[in-house]
Amino acid sequence: MLPAKNTLGFAVIALRTLHRSTSSMPLKLAANVSLMFKETPYLADRYQVAKDAGFKYVECTFPYDVPVDEMGAARKGAGLEQVLINGYPGDLANGDLGIAALPSRKQEFREKLELSIQYANALECKRIHVMAGKRGQVDDKVMEETYLDNLQYAADRLQKEGILAVIEPVNNRISAPDYFLYDPHKGLEYVKRLNHPNLKLQFDVFHVQIMDGNLTKNLKEMFPYIGHIQISQVPDRHEPDSPGEINYPYVFQVLENLGYDGYIGLEYNPKGDTLTGLEGLRKLGLL
Repeated sequence: MLPAKNTLGFAVIALRTLHRSTSSMPLKLAANVSLMFKETPYLADRYQVAKDAGFKYVECTFPYDVPVDEMGAARKGAGLEQVLINGYPGDLANGDLGIAALPSRKQEFREKLELSIQYANALECKRIHVMAGKRGQVDDKVMEETYLDNLQYAADRLQKEGILAVIEPVNNRISAPDYFLYDPHKGLEYVKRLNHPNLKLQFDVFHVQIMDGNLTKNLKEMFPYIGHIQISQVPDRHEPDSPGEINYPYVFQVLENLGYDGYIGLEYNPKGDTLTGLEGLRKLGLL
C-alpha cells in the first residue's frame, strides 16, 4: 500500500506544480537571511547565497550587528529586493524583544526608530515590523497605552519615509512566553482602532496556528489589514513542507484565491542544510 500512497502524493505535487507554473499571480517567497543560509556565517554574505539559491526577495530579523553601509552594499550587489526588517529590538542578550510597549523606554523607542529607518533606507526596504516587547512589572493597560501611542508615532514617522509599519502577534505558548502582543485578534483590533493608512498586520501563519488555528477564516477576515505574511511549520518552526500541523499547499491556494500579491517571508529554522530544505518548495513550483 505504501508505494501507491507515495505515487498519489507525487501526482498531487505535479498537479500543483503545473497550476503554479501557469498562475497569473505567483506567490512571492522571501528568504529570511537571518535564519536561513547559516552555513554562511556572516549575515551580509547571505544575500548572494540567497540569490544563487533562486530567490528574488529577502527579509531579515535584526540587521543591526552589521554596519548599515555594508548591509546596503551587499543587498544591492546581489540584486535582491529587501521586503522586511524588524525594528530595533533592544538588548537581545538581556532578554529584550522589542520596546514599543515599554513605558520606561518610550524615548529610546523613538530614537532607535531612526536607526531602523537608516537601515531600511540603505536596504531600500519598505516595511518595518514594530516589535511590542515583553511584559514586565507594568500594568497591561499602561503598556497598551504606551504601545498604541508609539504605534501612532511610528506609523506617522515611517509614512514620511515611504515605509509601512507592521505589527505581529507572537505566540506566548512556544516562542515568547512573556510577549505583550500574542493574540492575533488583539493585533487586528489595534490596527482597526488606530485606523492609520500606514499601519498593517503581519500575519505569521506559525504564530496564528499556535494561538488560534482557524487559518482559513482568519486569513479571510484579516486579509484587508495584512501587510506581510510569514510561514513555517508547527510545532518545530522548520520548512513549511516538513511534517507538522499545517497543510501549506492548501494555505497557498487560499492566498491565491484571495488575490494576495504581497510577499511571504520564509521565517523558519532549516531542519538541516538550507539548500536541501528548499527542494520541497521547488517541487511545489514556488521557487
